[in-house]
Amino acid sequence: MRADQATFAVREATGDELEDLLALREQVFCGEQGVSREAELDGRDGDATHIVALAGGSVVGTCRLLIEADTARLGRMAVERGWRRRGVGNALLAEAERLVAQRGVRRIVLHAQLSAEPLYARNGYRSDGERFVEEGMEHVAMDKTLA
Repeated sequence: MRADQATFAVREATGDELEDLLALREQVFCGEQGVSREAELDGRDGDATHIVALAGGSVVGTCRLLIEADTARLGRMAVERGWRRRGVGNALLAEAERLVAQRGVRRIVLHAQLSAEPLYARNGYRSDGERFVEEGMEHVAMDKTLA
């Protein structure tokens, strides 16, 4: 564990945290990146497993997993601005991988914003190299097969 990881905890979200994690996503995606609220709230949150990073009782990071057959789709990863580059994203990915492996899923797929591609690559995700635009931002499809 990195020294700065001692200041936050990562785990599957409880129902009580859904409002806070949605607020963080709205802050990051809608407020910072200009994604429409309608696009951010795609109606799939009720079907998802949500993961949160907590510091001092506040949600400082989140992502969600949609499990379909033998594949998990990771998405909606957001980290509060002041917590970026402090290991939160790495910890969210590690917990996501642990949870899906526990459920027998061996493959995770995602659409990474180009700015986040290095984070995923450092964590073993492979890019298919084809760029595409989602919500006005360039993305790349990435995947990882778990051991």
